[in-house]
Amino acid sequence: MILAIDIGNTNIVLGCVEEGRTHFIERLSTNKTKLELEYAIDIKIVLDLYNIDKTKIEGSIISSVVPQVTSVVKTAVEKIIKKEVLVVGPGLKTGLNILMDNPAQLGSDLVADAVAGIAEYKPPMVIFDMGTATTVSVIDARKNYIGGMIYPGIEISLNALTANASQLQGIGIEAPKRIIGKNTIECMKSGILYVNAAGLDGIIERLEEEMGQPMTAVATGGLAGKIVPYCKKKIILDDELLLKGLQVIYNKNR
Repeated sequence: MILAIDIGNTNIVLGCVEEGRTHFIERLSTNKTKLELEYAIDIKIVLDLYNIDKTKIEGSIISSVVPQVTSVVKTAVEKIIKKEVLVVGPGLKTGLNILMDNPAQLGSDLVADAVAGIAEYKPPMVIFDMGTATTVSVIDARKNYIGGMIYPGIEISLNALTANASQLQGIGIEAPKRIIGKNTIECMKSGILYVNAAGLDGIIERLEEEMGQPMTAVATGGLAGKIVPYCKKKIILDDELLLKGLQVIYNKNR
């Protein structure tokens, strides 16, 4: 069993995983001012809540898009498990062939997503990771990572809308009663949900046109579960995708 951690701009996702099983997945808020001890306490509390015996954790691996937090969390985990923690980046074997202008620029979270996608599903494929930003990763039939897209995430779009329109108030991302809203709140809920669902459908259609073949579509990330049920295209929802990828990468470097 290993402790897999993904440090994102908004949340830190962590879980204990082993072959074919995820013991738990939890989220902590990403805080750039927290000290090592504070993160160590937070992580230990999560492990205790799920009755995880830290002596049975054989190692840990981190992917991160927040460099300021990476080393702090790494040291915090090492305080708990008393073992070296791997960080996805240069020098770590991933087995992923990245066909981009600068492969080193590809975020470690997208690397982990792609590694898990290739291991779990049939390429060619498109992977949507719906977090602070929504990222789109495209993998061809030969299992090469060939590129993708990045656009503002759901909460960023919603916050921008409410911050710049004085008559609109903050709302939650929940399904509206109907697609045609009858009041301001319903209109906002319908707009944010169905526009994003239609966006996933449209991206899949355009990618299949460009690739010239059907593609497996997979969605992950904290907000994917709210959008995928309203898509018309078949999209596999896999909340554990990134942690599965971290496990694969850990095994390659064990």
